[in-house]
Amino acid sequence: MLDLPTRIADSLLLLLEGQRVLAHLVIDEAQNLVQAGGQLAHYGLDGVQPGQPATEPLPFLEGLLPLVETPFLIRSLEMPSGRVADVHFFADDDRVWVLLLDVTAEWEEARRVQQKAYDMTLLSQREARLIAQLEAANQELTRAHHDLAVSREALQETHDRLQRELRDAERYVRATLPEPLAAPLAVDWRFVPSTELGGDSFGYHWVDDEHFAIYLVDVCGHGVGSSLLAVAVANTLRSEALSRTDFLRPGAVLAALNQAYPMDRHGELFSTVWYGVYHRPSGQLRYASAGHPPALLVSGPRDAGGDGRALPASGPCIGILPAASYQEEVCMLQPPARLFVFSDGTYEITAPDGAMQTFSAMSDILTRPAGPGRSELDELLDHAREVHGPGALDDDFTIIRVAL
Repeated sequence: MLDLPTRIADSLLLLLEGQRVLAHLVIDEAQNLVQAGGQLAHYGLDGVQPGQPATEPLPFLEGLLPLVETPFLIRSLEMPSGRVADVHFFADDDRVWVLLLDVTAEWEEARRVQQKAYDMTLLSQREARLIAQLEAANQELTRAHHDLAVSREALQETHDRLQRELRDAERYVRATLPEPLAAPLAVDWRFVPSTELGGDSFGYHWVDDEHFAIYLVDVCGHGVGSSLLAVAVANTLRSEALSRTDFLRPGAVLAALNQAYPMDRHGELFSTVWYGVYHRPSGQLRYASAGHPPALLVSGPRDAGGDGRALPASGPCIGILPAASYQEEVCMLQPPARLFVFSDGTYEITAPDGAMQTFSAMSDILTRPAGPGRSELDELLDHAREVHGPGALDDDFTIIRVAL
């Protein structure tokens, strides 16, 4: 370390570990953990054991290994404990070192600054008009309390106008979502953003007379920036606006989308995307995932419940790795069956005591018979709100159901 004496280098390492809560994992060529150390419990990784696949405790490693470049850095990644860490990757012969450095405080501050920047963007034009109004009023008014009253009234008017425009933006986002379908496929959905403008969007449409595309986009974060990017990505898929791309090939679609939306040109925002194409005559579903939760296939009639099967697919999030590729998966959909595509906000529900609901709990609700006159989508939403308790959900709740 900079040719420093061992005692000084060790002191610096101790200082780094104390300030940044250092933890490390070492992964071999088979992508198994061979070593783990440091303050793993701080990141919710105290249960990791050498010998287990590295993607079990660290699912974000899917698609990252082997390293394309070294050293490699993923900034501000949320860990199982809820802490946020910079994740550093270093290749060392046939092994990869993964170092975790806590940046929770900086990440939270950056998020607050970013949200403030979004708010200021909306306020800028109205602020200019308000200043002009205040200057005109100041020339006419002679008493300070009168000037203050005019200012307060104008500020309230600006606030009310911003609230109206925020509601207009929310209506616009909802207007981009597709209508439920009854035939030839029964398609329904639920979309409950955690704020007025969330980071989820989705859609579905017939690519041609035989192929039906389904897609769901989940942009990191919430607010104006995340919402605008989610709508833009969904509109790109809806309008098939990726040149030289076959929209019947999910892997090619995600690769083209990854090229079109690099995070360094979109406010350091990345997204997870699930994209599938159902071929109605054959019943074949081709799908691919960019860091998105697996879809759930439930076989059997709705009124009798059914067997649930997750449809896993791996690939890095959109915008992180410029040269990423995406693996297509194939499965057959035999009626009666229901396909559920969702964001992680449908099952990662944190209870007031800090406990988090599991994927299997959501699967249990979607596979059991729904009550008379009830939709399993509503039952899942009711369950999420019951688990979470009072107030808005912590993340966007988005789920699509395709029934055959």
